[in-house]
Amino acid sequence: MSNSSSIRHFLLLALADTRQLQLLHFCLLLGISLAALLGNGLIISAVACGHHLHTPMFFFLLNLALSDLGSIYTTVPKAMHNSLWDTRNISYTGCAAQAFLIFFFLGSEFSLLTIMCYDRYMSICKPLHYGTLLGSRACAHMAAAAWASAFLYSLLHTANTFSLPLCHGNALGQFFCEIPQILKLSRSKSYFREVGLIVVSACLGFGCFVFIVFSYVQIFRAVLRIPSKQGRYKTFSTCLPHLAVVSLFLSTATVAHLKPPSISSPSLDLSVSVLYSVVPPALNPLIYSLKNQELKTAMRRLMTGWFQEH
Repeated sequence: MSNSSSIRHFLLLALADTRQLQLLHFCLLLGISLAALLGNGLIISAVACGHHLHTPMFFFLLNLALSDLGSIYTTVPKAMHNSLWDTRNISYTGCAAQAFLIFFFLGSEFSLLTIMCYDRYMSICKPLHYGTLLGSRACAHMAAAAWASAFLYSLLHTANTFSLPLCHGNALGQFFCEIPQILKLSRSKSYFREVGLIVVSACLGFGCFVFIVFSYVQIFRAVLRIPSKQGRYKTFSTCLPHLAVVSLFLSTATVAHLKPPSISSPSLDLSVSVLYSVVPPALNPLIYSLKNQELKTAMRRLMTGWFQEH
C-alpha cells in the first residue's frame, strides 16, 4: 500500500509501445502544437494591433485564444518529452501543476464560450442595448470573472484531489494528469468530497449549456424574422464560428467523460483524450479565420507586414 506522502512521481499512459510510433507521435504533436501557436498567436496579434478589431466579439476571441494556447501547452510538451525520451514519469509537483492548469484553461474556455454566446445574442436580438450592456468596462469585468471563476474551481479541485490518500499505485490511465484519473488511485470512501465538487461543477456547466442553447434558439428566431435571404445569411454567419467551436468543445468533452465504461479501453481513452484536449485549441483559430472576413484581412495584413520587415 502506498499513500500520497510516499509518492514522488506518477506514471503517465504511454502514447505508443514501439520506438517508431513514439517518434511519429512526437512529430505529430510538434506539428499540432506549432499550428496552435501560429493560429492563436496570429489571432492575438491581429486583435491587439488592429484598432478596428477592438470590439467585444474580438476581445473575447483574444481571451479564447489565450485559453487555447494555455491548454495545449499544458499537456503537449510533457507528452512530446515522454515520447522523445521513451519515459512515462512526471513528478508529483508537476502532476499537480498540470492538473491545476488543464482544469483552469478548459474551465475558462467554457466560461468564455458562454460569454461569447451572450455577446452574439445581444448583438442580434438586442442590438439597441448592445453598446450599453457590452461596453469596454463590462467586457473586462466578464472576462475577469471567467478567468477568476476558473482559477477558483481549479484551485479547489486540485488542492482537494492531491490532499486525498492514494493507495492504488501511481500509474495514471491518461497521457496527462487528469483529476478523474488521480481519483481512481484514492480509497473508495475518501473522495466523496471531490466527487461533490465535480457534481457542483457539472451542474454549473450544465447551466452554461442550457444558457447557450436558449440563446441560440432566440438567435435563430431573430434571424428567421429578417426578410431578405442575404440578410439572414450575413447575420447568422457571425454566429457560425462560435457555434462550430462550441459544438467541437462540447462534443469531444462529452465523449471523453460520458462514454459507457463497457467500451472503455486504454487506446480508446487515449484517442478521445487527444480529441478533446489537443484538437480544439488547434482548430479554433482555423474555424474563426475561415468564416470571419475582418479577422482574415487583419491576419493577412499582419503577416504581410512581418514578411516585408524581414
